[in-house]
Amino acid sequence: MGFDPHLAEIRFGSGLSPVIEPAQSVAHMLDLLQGPDRAADRFPIEPFSEFRARMMRAQDYMKLRREMRGSPEAKQVKKALQVEKKVARQAQKRWLAMQLMRRSWTEDALRERLMGFWADHFTAQGKAGVLKHGGAPYVEESIRPHLTGSFADLLIAVTTSPVMLHYLDQEFSVGPNSEKAERRGSKAGLNENLAREVLELHTLGVDGPYDQTDVRQLAELFTGLTFSARNGTVFRKDFTEPGAETVMGVSYGGDNPRLADVHAALHDLAHHPATARHIAGKLAVHFLSDAPDPALIDQLEARFRETDGDLLQVYTALLEHPSAWQPALQNVKLPLEFMVSALRALAVPPELIGAISDPDQQEKWLTRMFVAPLRVMGQPWESPLGPDGWPEEDSAWMTPQGLAARISWALIAPGKLLPELPDPRSFVTVALGLDAPDAVQFAAKAAESRHEGIALILSAPAFQRK
Repeated sequence: MGFDPHLAEIRFGSGLSPVIEPAQSVAHMLDLLQGPDRAADRFPIEPFSEFRARMMRAQDYMKLRREMRGSPEAKQVKKALQVEKKVARQAQKRWLAMQLMRRSWTEDALRERLMGFWADHFTAQGKAGVLKHGGAPYVEESIRPHLTGSFADLLIAVTTSPVMLHYLDQEFSVGPNSEKAERRGSKAGLNENLAREVLELHTLGVDGPYDQTDVRQLAELFTGLTFSARNGTVFRKDFTEPGAETVMGVSYGGDNPRLADVHAALHDLAHHPATARHIAGKLAVHFLSDAPDPALIDQLEARFRETDGDLLQVYTALLEHPSAWQPALQNVKLPLEFMVSALRALAVPPELIGAISDPDQQEKWLTRMFVAPLRVMGQPWESPLGPDGWPEEDSAWMTPQGLAARISWALIAPGKLLPELPDPRSFVTVALGLDAPDAVQFAAKAAESRHEGIALILSAPAFQRK
């Protein structure tokens, strides 16, 4: 078993395209991954540092509304706030379109798959107000720049992101004996959510070598981490618990608490052997199967530890392992991945997204074509059920309702996305490659219409696998 360009596009990318040549080697894939981020330049998404301007405007409106309560002007301020939220909501839909186009038209398909993997691993979302729509800017700023760097840098960036601090209720976590607690009394409290998820989900794993004392100590070390719309991440000493904290046997902080103490703890967690094993297992499951080759996990773990979490080297170990190129596709595409692979195979032109200039009409169209179907398929956009993200198990996605929703989308969407559908007899090899199953090729030839033929191909079990 060795490198296969078509397999590379399906397993490590977003599927085959009739107009984009697949990478020709592992070295080529890695070169693209380290090269210019052309997809981000072509299909821009607002970084969180810019998104904060929306938050500041919303805060200003809320302040004015409180000050003008009961006056005629208050109604105008309320309306302005509602418009700000609406514009942010419409931008969120537009950023979904940008992500779909990035994955559909990139030559650097591995980059987009890794974006999806790490965005899920570090799941975070806004829960209220304008921030509710800040998921894509969070990923754009805290994850995308660190895809090929060190895991420690990635961990620090996401853990200290305002969206993560907000999502896991860290922004109001106060040390029980802090200056803030003395002023607020019983209203102040310590929150362990961020500490628990950093240990359980982001680094050591649910079976990692930590206990409740470590969770509590890390939560106390994290006190002081908060944010503001104007300044982004802020470290407030008056929130911090006095004294040093001991996490996994290592002491951090002391009489003069600093953000650097938090970074030091995250750095050590990123380099822990249990973290190497946890990340290795998750990568293997995501790209290969629910039960990957143990030797592959061992190789990824070893490379992670040898290189101090150099992610580019870990990806190299993944692509170099023989099991990465076993031909049988084991994993099921998640709904978003299914949509993307269909768009890519159909070569849906990116101009289609910008063809609707009116923001209200564009939002309605994107909702009808993508947002609503994703919800029915079981993967509502930027709305996972919890901080552990979307499940990887095939059984979570191969449900009667989910499959019916995929078939329905395959029947309706292609005809609305293209002025003329391709001939199913040729499209079957475009979508599935030269090894398309005989049964699917026969169905494509026997289809009574192009709509039916395209739907049969996109609904085929072979197309659902990655």
